[in-house]
Amino acid sequence: MNRMLPQPTGDLARFRRSPDQVMTLARMGAAHPTRLSFLRQLLRRMESEGWRFDRPLWDINAKGVGRAVYRAIGPVRTYSLVAFAHDLPDEMRSDRVIATAWDATFALFDGNPTREDIARLEANVPLQEAGRITPHELSLSRANRSVRLFAHVVDRLAQGEQPDPAEVATVGYLMRTTAVYGAGKFGAADRSIIADRPEMAAPFQAEMLSVWLTRQFTTDLVEHLAASRGGERAARLDPATRRSLGVGNSTGLGMAPFLVRHPVLMNNWMRAREEALARVRALPTADGDTIQSLNAALAEARRNAGLWQSEHPIQVAKLKDLDADLDLIASKLTNWPRTSPYPWDDLWRWGEVTLTLEGQEALLSLMLEPHGKLIDDLGPTMSADEAIAARIDGAMTVETLRRLIREHFRWALDIDFRDSANDARFWYVSEEKLEPRLGERHSEDGAELEQPLCIARLVQELHIALQGEDGDTTVAAFLMRHPGQRYAARRVQIAEGHPFAEVRDNLIGKDMLPIDLMRCKLAFFGASRFDPRSDKWVRISMFQDMPYPDEMAGRSR
Repeated sequence: MNRMLPQPTGDLARFRRSPDQVMTLARMGAAHPTRLSFLRQLLRRMESEGWRFDRPLWDINAKGVGRAVYRAIGPVRTYSLVAFAHDLPDEMRSDRVIATAWDATFALFDGNPTREDIARLEANVPLQEAGRITPHELSLSRANRSVRLFAHVVDRLAQGEQPDPAEVATVGYLMRTTAVYGAGKFGAADRSIIADRPEMAAPFQAEMLSVWLTRQFTTDLVEHLAASRGGERAARLDPATRRSLGVGNSTGLGMAPFLVRHPVLMNNWMRAREEALARVRALPTADGDTIQSLNAALAEARRNAGLWQSEHPIQVAKLKDLDADLDLIASKLTNWPRTSPYPWDDLWRWGEVTLTLEGQEALLSLMLEPHGKLIDDLGPTMSADEAIAARIDGAMTVETLRRLIREHFRWALDIDFRDSANDARFWYVSEEKLEPRLGERHSEDGAELEQPLCIARLVQELHIALQGEDGDTTVAAFLMRHPGQRYAARRVQIAEGHPFAEVRDNLIGKDMLPIDLMRCKLAFFGASRFDPRSDKWVRISMFQDMPYPDEMAGRSR
């Protein structure tokens, strides 16, 4: 018999956090992955639908060079990761976007590739940006070895031994991706081609599938190389060590502007997460099963936090806060819940008063974990038709536009851009490296190349331009005379129905940390072990401690 699940009671609005609280850089930079993260959504769907997985091609030689195909066979469609392994000299290994060679390159093929498809991909995929793929491919990616750990694992397995657990724990992955391109880049299928497929409805599902199958490739490759070197005495990875290995990712400033450039998508990500939190806070009871699941999630969070390593001073401080806060949460749960009409809300309110931002956002993740049946339906709402962001309501009056600025952008109007500290930097794209960069406005040239990423300043300029305009004037008429204000007017109109669309902070201020934007996006992906190497570059791990294809049967994530 199915257990009756408690449902939220009362007005959910009282349990929802406001965008002013949620959309600050400091809080976004403390984000943690949740069960709504995109890789978790992918694994749950494949498990519930009984997907099957195989490896129909493995043509890799003793030096680790060759090709392989991994298939994910769903109830309706099949997706195939076509992988190419290369012999890359150490001096050519680079995580920079301008690299021209990698240890492995990949394409996620829509269906079952023929010999002709594989030959076509073999001529193009290893070239990455210099090659071209087709709408038959959903993503293009590449990866480099974590040289020390990769060599250590192969050497130990070849000798019939397991790798040193400390070495594995220090790195956590055998390869790290340096780019995973999708959504039409370099000839790949446009998002519109797959958006109506249920298995691709949530954001970045093709990219997550590609990375997950890449993880399988990395462990297969080290075992293959070990067997080639060690022969019959070679060992395979034991299940615990294998499970602890994820896929690394090395990400720089290129990721940071994404959330700013996709306001509707960001709104939908944030709105779903906040709605999930509100539903949990509105529950009238906390039964034994959910309390047990909450404590299990806390134990896992503490174990995972113990694996995080960083030498960056900001992250070192955050890790210290996280460890202390997880201890406080553990202490709190020993006497929780007490008699209360809303025990989960009481727990949350305690956290807001007691914990740092790092601990509060970790608590959010913990509180969502036991409540899959209550919140997992929010996953499909996290995609977006971003065509809405391209339209301007020209019939809107100037007075309405001014009202929207006052309602949704008061935070922007309060920033004094006459203060050089608030106007200290500018975003641009490097011509040499083809990567987003941050320039220092008052000491470096190039401000004329600035990208329109400081929404606060742009909205201020729009607000000033609207002064003195007749309130009954249409936005269309205003923009005919002020065409340079189209972008800001569009952002203001988007905010009317998308309250979480904007980062409510100054993105060109002296103290702005791009790493905060990157961590927020990576948390929605489901990344763990966040390890900044600076405030502009980070390494993370994906799918660590998650199942492999051959472990999916009978497991729920």
